[in-house]
Parts: sequence; C-alpha cells; structure tokens
Amino acid sequence: MSNEIVTTRHLPEHPTAASPSAYLGRVLSERPVLRIGSRTSPMAMAQARQVQALIAENADIATEIIGIETSGDRWMGDLAELGGKAAFLKEIDRALLMGRIDIAVHAMKDVPGDVPMPEGTAFAAYLPREDVRDVLVVREGSHYKLLEEFPPGTKIGTSSVRRKAQLLKHRPDLHVDRIRGNVNTRIARLDEEKRFEAIVLNLSGLHRVNLAHRATEVLEPDIVCPAVGSGVIGVQCRTADTHIAELLRLLDDPTTRTHITAERTMLHGLKGRCNSPIAGHCHTTADGQLSLIGMVFTREGGTFAYSHEWDSVDRPAELGAYVAADLLRKGARGIIDGSLR
Repeated sequence: MSNEIVTTRHLPEHPTAASPSAYLGRVLSERPVLRIGSRTSPMAMAQARQVQALIAENADIATEIIGIETSGDRWMGDLAELGGKAAFLKEIDRALLMGRIDIAVHAMKDVPGDVPMPEGTAFAAYLPREDVRDVLVVREGSHYKLLEEFPPGTKIGTSSVRRKAQLLKHRPDLHVDRIRGNVNTRIARLDEEKRFEAIVLNLSGLHRVNLAHRATEVLEPDIVCPAVGSGVIGVQCRTADTHIAELLRLLDDPTTRTHITAERTMLHGLKGRCNSPIAGHCHTTADGQLSLIGMVFTREGGTFAYSHEWDSVDRPAELGAYVAADLLRKGARGIIDGSLR
C-alpha cells in the first residue's frame, strides 16, 4: 500500500501586502506546494485539515496533505511490543527528515517523552488547547449512561493504561480491558461486538470526527486526570526551514506552549515509557499562577504517586522539573518500572 493515500490542495485569497503573513507567503510561494504530513486515521486527517485551514488564513501558499500509514496504525496488538507510541511517529519523522513532507501534524498526547525528537526538527506551533477531558461512551442499547450506574464486573474498554489505572482506582469492582483502533473503529466495535458496556475516549477527539453526541458522561479530572499533551495539536518542521518555521509561529498559541512545556518537562523527568500510567495537566489559575498536577499509577490503580505544585507563568520548565522530582521522591520510579504493585 502506498503511504501517500490522500492529497488535497488549498490556495487562499491574497492577504494584505503590509502583513507579515503576506511577506512569508511571497517567500514560500517559490515552493510549488507546502506538504503537510499526517497519520491516516479520521481524527489525524481532521487535525491536518485544521492546520491547513489556519495556514490558508495566514499565507498565500498552496498546501497539500500527505497521508502516511504508520506501523502503529497497522498493529492491533500491545503497542509496547512495537516500542510504544513512537510507532505512530517514526514513519512521519522519516518523511520529514528526508524531505517528502515539509511539516508534520501530531496529537501531542501521542508524542512520547522518553524518545528524543529527531535532530534538526522542532515543534514550531502548538494550536490553542481544546477540551482535555475524557468521556464515557456507552454501546447502543445500553441501560446505563453514567460510571456510577455500572454494576460490579461491568466491562469497560480503553487503549490507555492511564485511563485503566484511574478507572480502577475510582471503581476497583469494574473489569477494564484493552481495545485498539482509531476512534471510529472503537465505537463501531463497541456497538457491533457487544464485548464492552462502554469505552473511554477524549472529548476533543470526538468533536473532531463529529461523534461528540455519543458521549454520555464527562469524566472530570478528579476522576480521570488527562494525559500529558491532551487536547493539543503540535506542528513540527525542520529547523533549517526558517521561513516555514516563521509561518508556523503565526499559528502558535503562547499559553498552550507554556502549559505543554511544563507537562512535557515533567514527562521527560520521569523517563516513563509510553505505556506507563502517567497523567499530567497544567493550567493557569484565576490569580495568574501556573498549576501542574502529576500522577503516576500502577496498572490496576492500587498504588499511585501524586504531586500538585504552582509557580509563576514564566517558569513552566522549572515547575515541570520540580513536579517530576517530587513524584520520584514519592516512589514514582518503582511504580513506573513495575517494582511496586
């Protein structure tokens, strides 16, 4: 199967000549087309189209989306056997480094913290953060809508050990098992196979594929703390392509970048594998402080380490490093490595 399975083009109206985007558009117009690399799942393609539309608003340049089917998309087993979530990135990274694409679009929750970014690349833009919360999606015909309504032994499906650990911490009487596939596939399997009573998915992701109506309960962060990078789309480019980097910076949301810096610094400090049950969420409080929650769980949720700290908005990396160190002091290393049960 060819990796290049979808191509779309968009040529926007000319912006005003005085704008920075017009200048960048003239410089970039020397390229025949700006190639946007993405995974091929419906959600990933929706994210790529979102980036394409924002580029159209900011520069007079033709774009096309190049769909790349990754080994992570093809594999239906345990992701740990493929090296974790890096399996969703390596083919796209290779295409970027070899010049087959000019930028790459990623859901930041799928970007591992224990695998270095390819040398010569950087995330030049983080789009404004969307809803970070997870939701319950029950199968068609179910008698239940809320987590508290499920009787003991009810089967819940999720592809995330982070979700499994927190669900079992909250409801240890449930049976939580793995279900893989993109969001559309998982919902279809939920309805058709009737193996699970419900599955847990991300709300912003459901919105992107027009399936938010299937959510029956929003699981607030005190029940299921979000994944690091949840609700954020990152756009990666080669650092040597300075004009592309400048264009992408027009899309960058500074507040989201601050929050992501804190979360990913924490993730890097923990050196957790992609399949480690690690949760983390940063936001700005009403009084202007950065708040960062970090949690590490055993797979069944019976043991966990928790840290919640604050710092000023100009110190996200320092806050992330402190929370990571605090979690390690509380036993996170043993939990991540599996020595604590």
